[in-house]
Amino acid sequence: MMGQSVAMRVDEFDFDLPQDRIALRPARPRDAARLLVVRPGAALEDRVVRDLPDLLEPSDALVFNDTRVIPAQLEGIRERDGQTAHVGLTLHMRLSGHEWKAFARGARKLRMGDRLRFGHSGEACYLGVLDATVTGKGEGGEVTLAFDLSDAVLDEAIAAVGHVPLPPYIAARRPDDAADRSDYQTVFARADGAVAAPTAGLHFTPQLFDRLTARGISRHFLTLHVGAGTFLPVKAADTAGHRMHAERGVIDAATAEALNAARRRGGRIVCVGTTSLRLLESAADADGIVRPFDGATDIFITPGYRFRAVDLLMTNFHLPRSTLFMLVAAFSGLAAMRAAYAHAVAAGYRFYSYGDACLLYPAR
Repeated sequence: MMGQSVAMRVDEFDFDLPQDRIALRPARPRDAARLLVVRPGAALEDRVVRDLPDLLEPSDALVFNDTRVIPAQLEGIRERDGQTAHVGLTLHMRLSGHEWKAFARGARKLRMGDRLRFGHSGEACYLGVLDATVTGKGEGGEVTLAFDLSDAVLDEAIAAVGHVPLPPYIAARRPDDAADRSDYQTVFARADGAVAAPTAGLHFTPQLFDRLTARGISRHFLTLHVGAGTFLPVKAADTAGHRMHAERGVIDAATAEALNAARRRGGRIVCVGTTSLRLLESAADADGIVRPFDGATDIFITPGYRFRAVDLLMTNFHLPRSTLFMLVAAFSGLAAMRAAYAHAVAAGYRFYSYGDACLLYPAR
């Protein structure tokens, strides 16, 4: 049986990070990013991402998240009783062809039934606007929006008026620009719906894929639409008090069987990114068999969790006190990850979404 996570104080996952270690642009080329190999109980190893084929075995199976980031940051106006006010929202989970959940800045200014208008500067298509109605309000600034447009037409309008939803720690230091439309997207992105990139996947290039194939390492794709909840701070004093926002994911039957077959042959499942890992762990049964999956997951992984389906993890460097740092601490051990992050800071590794990566082995 899978062990359960244990409640821990959130401040145990804190660490100091100088501002100049936060990457504002990605490495070029993508696979030139640095890669810290973390084997708990062994010496840390400084490599680069393009070394990955040499670090893996021919029987290994890489698992990628093929979600595609949409320009989910919307700026507009609220109209009520002839009065207007500026509003800013980040879409984070699609509910239907015309409905989205979103996080709103200044959500207290919004009421049920309020009309919102985006793209009023004339940049949008469809008469220059994208209109929506507030149909629900939740906790933490969450609102539900019903757009006047639906399905593909709505997608086109959002693409026309929206901005790339850069992580807050980048957006606070510079505005998004044309380069981010490609930089903040993996080369294999396919399924529209994410509002944050699966950032470990940003390091891969067609050339690196060719070298992995030549080495005999297989590639597999699942879809988890990363939500803006990934950036929300943990405000609770201990991990038991934090609630994860749900994200939608899909693993088809062919992918599930291919991963199970790879493991039966003695191969390792190597997740590229915490999003791939979270979805695989959501889909695996108690024996580690990956089942097809189509639905929402709010899995929250902290130390004490027993991993069922994942053998190695490639991921970027995460924020202090974040759910993602808690996840890597669960995977490789809190002491090992504290030491790895201290080394990364001292050695000048670049942190967060546009930063460098690490290849993590599980705690013994």
